[in-house]
Amino acid sequence: MRKFTDEHGGGWIAGVKEEKTPRHHGRWYLVFHPDGGDTPSLATPEVRWQSQASAERTIGTMSLFELRRRLAGAERRSGLPVTDGAERTPWIGRTITSG
Repeated sequence: MRKFTDEHGGGWIAGVKEEKTPRHHGRWYLVFHPDGGDTPSLATPEVRWQSQASAERTIGTMSLFELRRRLAGAERRSGLPVTDGAERTPWIGRTITSG
């Protein structure tokens, strides 16, 4: 698990969930839930790992930009209303610059 804030200052936790399946690969996937909130978890099943340990290690090294990008995508797909009344900033067309 990893705590972070979205672009609007809301607290979130990135974690993993295991899909109950007989296959051995890709059982663990990325989920987000509000830090201290009661909103349902937002799943991102396109981001998968073979083990819980590798999932947690990867989440720990993800950039804040990547976490926010994945969260924004999960929110758009969920259809849940945005709680702060602001429309989420789309990540498409944004760039990361160095230095």
